[in-house]
Amino acid sequence: MPLALSSLRVGRKYYLINDGERHDFQVMRALGGDRFVVKDILTLEVYELQELFKYGLREDFDLREEEKV
Repeated sequence: MPLALSSLRVGRKYYLINDGERHDFQVMRALGGDRFVVKDILTLEVYELQELFKYGLREDFDLREEEKV
């Protein structure tokens, strides 16, 4: 079961799978409600998390916290 958006915490790393694509990101800032500014771990691009699923949540949607090693 995916995490709820309300459980995301600033500074923590997560990954999201939607429509067959995986996105690894770190939460940089909470904007209120379910809106967050995130930084992509691979490209270092900064964007709002909602941009990843603004066209809908697919059957494979999953949101998880990165495991600490």
